[in-house]
Amino acid sequence: MATEQSLLFSWTNVDKLPDLRRLALVLDALPDEALLARLEERRGHGRDDYPVRPMWRATVAGIVLQHESIESLLRELNRNPALLELCGFSPLDYQDKPKVEVDDDGRPRMTSPAPRSTIPGSHDFSRFLSGLIKLESRDPWIDVMVRQLREQLMMELPDFGEHLGYDGKAVNSHSTGQTSRKTGKTSDPDADWGKHETTGIDGKTGKLWRKVKSWFGYGLHMIADTKYEIPVAFDVTRASRAETKELDAMIDRLFGETPVLAERCKDFSADRGLDSGPLKAKLWDGYGIRPLIDTRLLWREEKKDPDYDPDEAIVRPLFDDNIYHTERGEVLCRCPETGTQRNMAFQGFEANRGACGTLKYRCPAAAFGIECAGRKECHRAAECQAGEYGRIVRVDLEKHDRRIFTPTPWGSPSWKRGYNRRSAMERIYSRVDNAYRMEKHYVRGMQQMRLRLGLTTVVMMAMALGHLRAERQDRVRSLVGPVELRDTG
Repeated sequence: MATEQSLLFSWTNVDKLPDLRRLALVLDALPDEALLARLEERRGHGRDDYPVRPMWRATVAGIVLQHESIESLLRELNRNPALLELCGFSPLDYQDKPKVEVDDDGRPRMTSPAPRSTIPGSHDFSRFLSGLIKLESRDPWIDVMVRQLREQLMMELPDFGEHLGYDGKAVNSHSTGQTSRKTGKTSDPDADWGKHETTGIDGKTGKLWRKVKSWFGYGLHMIADTKYEIPVAFDVTRASRAETKELDAMIDRLFGETPVLAERCKDFSADRGLDSGPLKAKLWDGYGIRPLIDTRLLWREEKKDPDYDPDEAIVRPLFDDNIYHTERGEVLCRCPETGTQRNMAFQGFEANRGACGTLKYRCPAAAFGIECAGRKECHRAAECQAGEYGRIVRVDLEKHDRRIFTPTPWGSPSWKRGYNRRSAMERIYSRVDNAYRMEKHYVRGMQQMRLRLGLTTVVMMAMALGHLRAERQDRVRSLVGPVELRDTG
């Protein structure tokens, strides 16, 4: 675990040459030839003062080199000849051919036009980005590029995609959300207000608390490999779009595009906001993927009881005897003689038993050598002839609440290991905010936001692929660290 943490960002000692090598890695790994061919075809025989390929490389450079605006990128292009050369621009001003003009006396005179900079201006970049957006609206080239990078990463890493996770992120628009008195609209009509509500119970007082966060803008939805911390799929929606609905659609789209990924994936983690019986059932029944999604505590009736103790978990009968369960799927037995309540010993998941599989539990007294005064009475009530092995209880997933009971039970060691990997999503979003400057940006409009976040996702995937192809698997997640120069002999 300590080794994985040491492979994260290195923000120090990033000099200019490694930055350019890092950009070269991304440019070499990007599957952009089809896109560039279409952009060049679209330009046709028009003016080509700033060719498509240098403009595209400069656009990618703005993401890789962490520029928050076009103006910031232009300032670096003007002061960095090495970057100009890598992008394909000439560092020397362009001199047009001399022209012959007639002076006032009717005599011809040769004049040389003023030198013209080969570095594009902000309006040139704006036109180029508009062209990318128009092309994306007709044919989503960003999604095609993400799919191609995903498939190439799966070829490079045999275990890429085994552990997937999802999380949504609030992305503020560069708009306050205030409505204009004249038009009745905001400065970003595509955006709207979103709200995240978090609730819980205070451990000291037992009182219910609630925290509400609201923002004006969009939602970034991402599925990623939680081992390598590399994005697998993304989408951008208005802020009000529910994460549960979006995740459901993303799963169908992702596994429909890449069926091999569905076969490779072993587990899928998400936070409790995505807790849903249909979603968990869909992952297991439809794709054979174990859902590792935290379970919300939604039972309310027992909390109205005057004797309710917030320090004790609420239990409900599982069968018509002394077997109970909590809302998180913990199976317990209650001694018929003393009333003592104990967790039953989990013995594994039987995937081939029943339509959806069964969870197998064993008597805790037999499993752990505990004295139980009501053991015989428990066996008699269950009408079983249990020997020294003790009573066996099976929970058929098909016949019980799929939100509560899953193939990997909540709180088990394997559940904890898989769910803890979900923290990779937080680190990925930290990179989106800090390394790629989405914490402070100047983007308004759905198409512009999708282009910016799509390019960010593509760059992260291409950076990882570039490191892999350069035989540096230990630096797959280092998206801003310097790239060492290799001695090739």
